[in-house]
Order: sequence, then structure tokens, then C-alpha cells
Amino acid sequence: MVFMHAYDAILPAPMCRLGAGFTGDALTRLDFLPADTPASARRDGRTQQLARELDAYWNDPAHAFDLLFVPQGTPFQLRVWHALLGIPPGQPTTYGALAKRLGTAARAVGQACGSNPLPILIPCHRVVAAHGLGGFMHSSGGTPLDVKTWLLAHERHTD
Repeated sequence: MVFMHAYDAILPAPMCRLGAGFTGDALTRLDFLPADTPASARRDGRTQQLARELDAYWNDPAHAFDLLFVPQGTPFQLRVWHALLGIPPGQPTTYGALAKRLGTAARAVGQACGSNPLPILIPCHRVVAAHGLGGFMHSSGGTPLDVKTWLLAHERHTD
């Protein structure tokens, strides 16, 4: 869980809170925060749209997000994150399979996934280890893996 950033809004989510950061109209950061973090009382147009989009995802994991989001990372990270956008909900892939498709190493894919500044929108949770869950948000246990488990289960249990 991340605590070090100032957020433009803190939104409720089923398993936690989400800290949202914008640069202009573009969403540039979305962090998982503890469930007891106070949600924002006031929301501007950007955060209202994000809240609507997230609500649509909570109701239907196949929801295609329709808001401006701009991840900031290295060219390699951006390439991995772009590939993540093509992984359908409920159909996770492995770090190794994604690495093979991108012509790189599984560990490099894992590092890029862990550095994803826009989880959920860029679905890094849909990449798992060959034998098990793998890591999430540069963690191999605890709350981050609980969040990944929740997201995968949410996407698996839809019609």
C-alpha cells in the first residue's frame, strides 16, 4: 500500500480505498490505500468521471474505461503496460508468456508490472506466475496479494 503521495481524490473500492492523482485532465496515478483511509467528500469533474468508471468496473469487469489516463514510465515499461491492455478480464496470462510475446525476460515484465502507476485501468493483476499468484506492486505477500486475489476473483466470477 502506498502512502507517500498527495491525491486529488480518495475513492472507495470494494477491497480498499484508491488514491487518484491527475495531471491536468489526465489520470496519472492510482494507488491502493488501506480500507480505513477517509474517502474524499468533494469531487471535481475528473474524479466524478473516474468514480463512475470504477463503479462500472465493479459491476462489470469487462467495462472498457473511457477516461483520459496517461501512465508515466520508461519506454520498456510503456511497452509492457500497453500489452497489459490486451489481456481480457478473467483470462490471466503468465509473466513468461507475456515476456515471450514481447521478446524479453519474465523478471523484466514483472518489474514493469510492479511499477504500473495505474492498476485496474492497466490490468497488471492479470499477469500471474507459472505456478501461483506471483507478486503485485513489488510485493510477494500481504495486503498487495490480497488485492490481486480479490481483483482476479472479481473478474473470474462474471457472466
